[in-house]
Amino acid sequence: MKYEVALFDLDGTLVDSVYDLYIAMNLTLSDLAFPIVTQRLVESWVGNGIEVLVKRALSGDMQISEHLDTAFADKAITLFYDHYSEQVGEYSVLYQHVETGLAALSGMPKAVITNKARQFTEKLLDKLALTSHFELIVCGDDMTKKPSPEPLLFACRQLNVDVNQAIMIGDSKSDILAAQAANIDVIALNYGYNQGENLCDYNPQYLCEQFLDIIPILTKR
Repeated sequence: MKYEVALFDLDGTLVDSVYDLYIAMNLTLSDLAFPIVTQRLVESWVGNGIEVLVKRALSGDMQISEHLDTAFADKAITLFYDHYSEQVGEYSVLYQHVETGLAALSGMPKAVITNKARQFTEKLLDKLALTSHFELIVCGDDMTKKPSPEPLLFACRQLNVDVNQAIMIGDSKSDILAAQAANIDVIALNYGYNQGENLCDYNPQYLCEQFLDIIPILTKR
């Protein structure tokens, strides 16, 4: 097969986890006497790790305010961690056909490459019975986050494959840019958390509308 290893993003690719994040975010904002935000806004801010997500919520915008106090932001991030640790996995669901698709790829080594912290990633994967599908899990607090190529390159080294034998599957600009920086082919999925971006603009090798569309790409010879 052309590809020997598949690297998967988590949130927005395998799992729709935004409702957990939405609840934890509004509990955090309420603790701080900030106005609550909509689920749609939270979804638009997801993709660059919890710290960035919280700072966007405090700024009320995708662009983090340059006037945001660092100590206040750190307090908010701590509060969010506490709330999210109670919520993670409670309302998260697999996207359609993810379980079927991963089973179809049972003979291919797979890794999760996520910007989510390990304490939440492992809990979420366990709750959704996904852990056994993956040989490796690389999290946002292990090293530099996507769009850095570092976690993708680390995964290739750990799985003992060249970058031209790996493919990244994700739903956002960060996934595409990380893969391109690592010289790894990428499948962009249109159904996830793309932050309002048109993923075609970033020239992924493949653009798919649903999870099962990746199977013929990954299994072709």
